[in-house]
Amino acid sequence: MKAWIVRFASLYVFNLVVLLVIGFLTPARVGWAALWASVLLTAATLWLKPLITKGFEAAAAKSASSRTRTGQKIVQYGAVLVVELIIWILVVVFSGISIRGFFWGWVIPPILLLIAWAIYDAIDDRIEARAGELYDSATGGRGAASGGAATATVDAPAKIDLDDGLTPEQRKMLDDLS
Repeated sequence: MKAWIVRFASLYVFNLVVLLVIGFLTPARVGWAALWASVLLTAATLWLKPLITKGFEAAAAKSASSRTRTGQKIVQYGAVLVVELIIWILVVVFSGISIRGFFWGWVIPPILLLIAWAIYDAIDDRIEARAGELYDSATGGRGAASGGAATATVDAPAKIDLDDGLTPEQRKMLDDLS
């Protein structure tokens, strides 16, 4: 559960910043709608994007043998851009974002989302690790405020985790499972 909360929260903040940048760089009016639009964008990124991407990849794989290597890359990038466009349309329809102009409102924002998510993909492990530390300190702080016994139970698992012989990557995988 903790892994999902941390992942959702870190991606929410990142998407909020991206939506504000899109509102600044394009004629799309984001404003306060960015708060709700970021929830929609984060949910779509976590749960809808993998499903849509899988469908496009399956369709593109059927004709992959008839394309060159460059053609295959172009099809892959085109499929990712179409996924970004679908998610952007859903965010615009279900939030208070208003769009003016076809090119600046419907074409450029999905490209900016694509660039932003490529950046997020490159730094997501560090962002999620830092968000996890903040989450742990926040939940540890509440337990410590309620009494001294809670501090001992919060500190004890941390010592056990350090002596369990797992690498940080293995520990992260186990955290993601729970």
